[in-house]
Amino acid sequence: MTPNDARETAQATFAGGCFWCTEAVFKPIDGVLRVVSGYTGGHTPNPTYAEVCDETTGHAEAVQITFDPAVITYGDLLEIFFASHDPTTKDRQGNDVGTQYRSAVFVHDEAQRSEAERVIAQLTDDDVFGAPIVTELAELDTFHQAEAYHQNFYANNTGYGYCKVVINPKLAKIRARFAHRLRTAPRA
Repeated sequence: MTPNDARETAQATFAGGCFWCTEAVFKPIDGVLRVVSGYTGGHTPNPTYAEVCDETTGHAEAVQITFDPAVITYGDLLEIFFASHDPTTKDRQGNDVGTQYRSAVFVHDEAQRSEAERVIAQLTDDDVFGAPIVTELAELDTFHQAEAYHQNFYANNTGYGYCKVVINPKLAKIRARFAHRLRTAPRA
């Protein structure tokens, strides 16, 4: 067993619009060990992308992040999450419209709920967004991994129009603001 195998890990689950964007935002962050695109917050077992897009399942496009809390905290991840999308628009991120694109934090335990409430209260007190935050706070029920072609979408499709027009500017903003949080060495 290597030292890395013995480390404690934790999970965070966020929905902030298209999961391609959200996954791309968190992949290069130091301390993030894995990012999986999927669906959560709905009522249909084993939803498909087509069903989620039809808005018949109640699910949001989300990412589940496995991270090393000795390197990055849940609060740090929340800070990046809120900076990476518009948490003041209900069921919409840019041109992506529908309940599957809602802003949501799916908490794994009471400590995460408390931290998310604290961060939202601070952002509200500081009037960071100039409008009320509508991000949903919900208990994580079941996270359904999305189809294989959605995993690592940005890395596998950088030439795709959506990646160029939507994801690249988002990543440039996040990289500039959180340069101190970016991984400096490739993952082992």
